[in-house]
Amino acid sequence: MAQVSGIESIREINKSVEKIYNEIAKVIIGQGPVIEQVLISLFCNGHSLIIGVPGLAKTMLVNTIAQIVDLTFNRIQFTPDLMPSDITGTEVIEEDRTTGKRNFRFVKGPLFANVILADEINRAPPKTQSALLQAMQEYKVTYAGTTYLLPTPFFVLATQNPIEQEGTYPLPEAQLDRFMFTINIDYPEKTEEIEIVKTTTSAYQADLKKVIGAEEFTNLQKIIRRMPVSDEIIDRTVEMVGQTRPENNNAPEIVKKYVAWGAGPRASQYLILGAKAKAALDGRFSPNLEDVRYVCHPVLRHRIITNFAAEAEGVKSDHIIDELLKNFL
Repeated sequence: MAQVSGIESIREINKSVEKIYNEIAKVIIGQGPVIEQVLISLFCNGHSLIIGVPGLAKTMLVNTIAQIVDLTFNRIQFTPDLMPSDITGTEVIEEDRTTGKRNFRFVKGPLFANVILADEINRAPPKTQSALLQAMQEYKVTYAGTTYLLPTPFFVLATQNPIEQEGTYPLPEAQLDRFMFTINIDYPEKTEEIEIVKTTTSAYQADLKKVIGAEEFTNLQKIIRRMPVSDEIIDRTVEMVGQTRPENNNAPEIVKKYVAWGAGPRASQYLILGAKAKAALDGRFSPNLEDVRYVCHPVLRHRIITNFAAEAEGVKSDHIIDELLKNFL
């Protein structure tokens, strides 16, 4: 297996990430693991679902990252009356004043940006969610029989409020599977919250600097994909993903008892890709099992579908992942 194109390539990623962290720290206090997981998903060209209660700076984090890496950014507030054309774009009639002829012209919607913040994605009706699904899966939009390519790189960072479920439309498993990560944001520590209050109630204004552009960002993504991974790590990863499926004879008892559907092959792909990005962010040239372990929860928590018995007994997918990881290393 060919080695990544030189030590300098990994150092380049490491330096870029360090600059990104320094700029984010000007605005976001704490939330280190969340920031790292979002960056891993971006360097893997993956979409992420961010779950947390209001007021935890989900929108600010995404907006800040978009500014730092010099990418175009659009925020879409998902509501029950949002139509597919509201996000993809629509055709308008234009009249040529000299000839009097009328023609249809496609006006691009907010999806045509590098970074899309889909705020409260589960409030949109299924028809609008399916329009977003095509964009996430195929990186293009189809309207009136014509296909329009989305800009590259293209990321969807969606948010969801876990405490308010009235008037929402749960995301179907097919769409959940398109997200590389599900990232949970918790409340800050007391010391962090004190710093947040001091900063946000003062006259402080962050001066964010551009760190890298879209072309350089795409090149760094290619470097990560070229990183070598040992066959043993791939074999162990695929074996663990297979153990999330209750029909697998090697599945542990907790899976057979509480899981309705396990993770598919996309989970194995994202675990390896995420492990590569984690290694690159740390300045290492090849991932190890600990890197795979690090990305297991965000990759698997929305791909392990629990059954009624799990719901009745309060067993979450994260508990099942913890049990699987006990035998992984």
